[in-house]
Amino acid sequence: MIRRSKLLVTTALALALAVSPAQALTVFDPSNYSQNVLQAARALQQINNQIQGLQNQVVMLQNMAKNLERLDYSSLGAIQSALARINLLMAQADGIAFQVEHTDREFARLYPKDYAATVTSDELARDARGRWEHSMDALRQTMLVQAEVVRNVEADSGELARLVTESQSAIGALQAQQAANQLIALSTKQQLQAQELAAAQYRVDALERARAAAAQEQARAQFRRFLGDGRAYSPR
Repeated sequence: MIRRSKLLVTTALALALAVSPAQALTVFDPSNYSQNVLQAARALQQINNQIQGLQNQVVMLQNMAKNLERLDYSSLGAIQSALARINLLMAQADGIAFQVEHTDREFARLYPKDYAATVTSDELARDARGRWEHSMDALRQTMLVQAEVVRNVEADSGELARLVTESQSAIGALQAQQAANQLIALSTKQQLQAQELAAAQYRVDALERARAAAAQEQARAQFRRFLGDGRAYSPR
């Protein structure tokens, strides 16, 4: 029995010695394992942060691209054309036109402060006819400007709706600003039209008042010619 026990012990020691040294020395270290896991988690978090940062930069660049995107619609050409047509009508004014030198010269000729005693009936009639023609030309030109303004206002209604739609659907700051600028330009155009129309109407009013004043002076001149030198008539 004792010999059998010694044999078992000897066999166990032999088996123990037969195990490889590396397997025999491998020991699990919980502290080291925790540090390794923590380091790996931190590295993964840094990678995630970098990815998020890159995604934010992409979004920022996309937004910048939208803000710099130009509006593919412009009303500037239509606004300039409308104002050019009105300016052309204003420039075609006959008689007392919208030019300082020409106006001063024509006004002095047809609307004198007084007539010389030697003025003839033909000269008085010619001046009266010229003043009447000036008034008629001014009325006609004012009506043409009014008609053009009315046509532009009708076109502006559609233009205003288009610009408001473009402004509301703008995808970036630049498009929104461009749409706003065009709305301001449209408003400025309408103000300029109103000023042009007022100038044409004031011209008509001024010519009518000047014509009335000239008619009074003409009547005095004709009355002076009728009286002559004041000496009584004595037949021969």
